[in-house]
Amino acid sequence: MTVRKSTGKRHIGRAVWFTNPGVAEIRVETLKAPAPNEAVVRALYSGISRGTERLVLNGAVPESEWPRMRAPFQSGDFPFPVKYGYCATGIVEDGPEDLVGKTVFCLHPHQDIFVAPIAALAVVPDDVPAKRATLAANMETALNAHWDAATGPGDRIVVVGAGVVGLLVARIAAQLPHAEVTVIDIDPSRRALVQDFGGDFALPDQAPQDADVVFHTSASSEGLTTAINCAGFEARVIELSWYGASQQQVSLGGAFHSRRLTLQSSQVGQVSASRRARWSYSRRLATALKLLRDPVLDQLVYDEIAFRDAADLIPAILNGPASKLAPVLNYA
Repeated sequence: MTVRKSTGKRHIGRAVWFTNPGVAEIRVETLKAPAPNEAVVRALYSGISRGTERLVLNGAVPESEWPRMRAPFQSGDFPFPVKYGYCATGIVEDGPEDLVGKTVFCLHPHQDIFVAPIAALAVVPDDVPAKRATLAANMETALNAHWDAATGPGDRIVVVGAGVVGLLVARIAAQLPHAEVTVIDIDPSRRALVQDFGGDFALPDQAPQDADVVFHTSASSEGLTTAINCAGFEARVIELSWYGASQQQVSLGGAFHSRRLTLQSSQVGQVSASRRARWSYSRRLATALKLLRDPVLDQLVYDEIAFRDAADLIPAILNGPASKLAPVLNYA
């Protein structure tokens, strides 16, 4: 990549800040002039993470996790005020000649224009729309979880929780040859969406048994109990939910021990141990972006809100019903 000198132009940016429990505001800031190894990106879309950002907005990140929960380009400190987010796509306006004009993904907070290191920008494939590309971080999580679970062709796979991460996990699973994929959720309106993603839908009282691998993504004790009950002998339950500071009950009685089950956490902050010796973060992200070539995924990013309305609408979205899957801010 050929790097040219920056123009030195300074920009005025507007960003979403979480300032108090349940309160967001848009703040204006003067950006630093980009260094030769940096680029200026004008945002097109940024995805709202209903799970993590809800905990951040409500001040529910436990103090023990403050260092680990910092977003790559976060400003401010937990609990408040913080500029948070990690699902941005935009157009490079200033940077290397072969990067200017390209659509890129960056783990950047919600901000209309920003400066970022060139190494932190991933070029979005031409056949992946910028709006769909906001799912890249969630797709990385789903991909990493499959590596942790060591899923394979023909497996009987259950996903508990038909949210964004759960549906992405299910979509990858459905593309394994002859895999049997069931997604469990308490909301029957998710049935058609699950079927579009290649899985069978079931309510918790219809949950299948004897699964080879179970993924839990519902962030609830009830969901985790359902996941454990679905697991077959010596099966693995992969826990993707993050609960923040809340305490959860885990049902480890009954047949948990006699079935020799494994309950394993999966977290995207590290590349799965099965791949870590060979895969860099950039290679994993590039692969996640390729997986987003799938048009069915547009159903996850159907809901848009204008960036100018973000301060008013983000708290309502994060603390309201989970009907919106992966709402995006539109910076047009």
